[in-house]
Amino acid sequence: MGRLDGKVAVITGAAGGIGREAAMLFSEEGAAVVVADTDGSAGARTAAECRRAIFVQVDVSDATSVAEMYATTVVAYGGVDILYNNAGIMPADDDSILSTEPDAWDRVQAVNAKGVFLCCKYGIPHLLERGGGSVINVASFVALVGAATSQIGYTASKGAVLSMSRELAVQFARQGVRVNALCPGPVETPLLMRLFSDNPAAYERRRIHLPMGRLATAREIANAALFLAGDESSYVNGATFLVDGGLTAAYVTPE
Repeated sequence: MGRLDGKVAVITGAAGGIGREAAMLFSEEGAAVVVADTDGSAGARTAAECRRAIFVQVDVSDATSVAEMYATTVVAYGGVDILYNNAGIMPADDDSILSTEPDAWDRVQAVNAKGVFLCCKYGIPHLLERGGGSVINVASFVALVGAATSQIGYTASKGAVLSMSRELAVQFARQGVRVNALCPGPVETPLLMRLFSDNPAAYERRRIHLPMGRLATAREIANAALFLAGDESSYVNGATFLVDGGLTAAYVTPE
């Protein structure tokens, strides 16, 4: 018996990284999964490797595309129980506020903040039709701490996701919908490792601040999402669910 038997989960950004791991894990635990992403080939490959899944191409920054994603889910599986709003971008031109251009800011907000807004706006009504469900919005540890090596648009977008999640958690709690913000620390994903590949010193500069001395794996974050998605977390609502290896608790770390 799986922990998500009988549930339908829509996972955005599921073609690779944490989203892919979550799709595989949720499927292993009995959920019917919608693998949603902009990347058609990688998304279809992920869906094919799950036990029960379909791929839906979606642009989370576009309202029509998001609404159609849920409509497709309902046709395929009859409803929606879990929203895992994981899609996000971290472009190279998102840097210090002094050098980040307005168009770079707008691109990040459109996916990371507006995308979560749209997925909740059009997804929560489907959860209400089922009498409740779980919403997992991916924020980040950077919603809680600042950094001198800034990615101003990304940081601001994740702060918006955290605040939005709290408000939705309060609004819909008595209708059976739980909303939590999953806040990962740095994770070994292609997105992040690509940023470090050309500058190993940048990785080492960050690694020394990690109490556990390493990045998280994508599966470790997916395991946390699995807990929030299932009934084991039935009284977890409005949480800032940190999975950061103690990073935000640290002042100094071991040598």
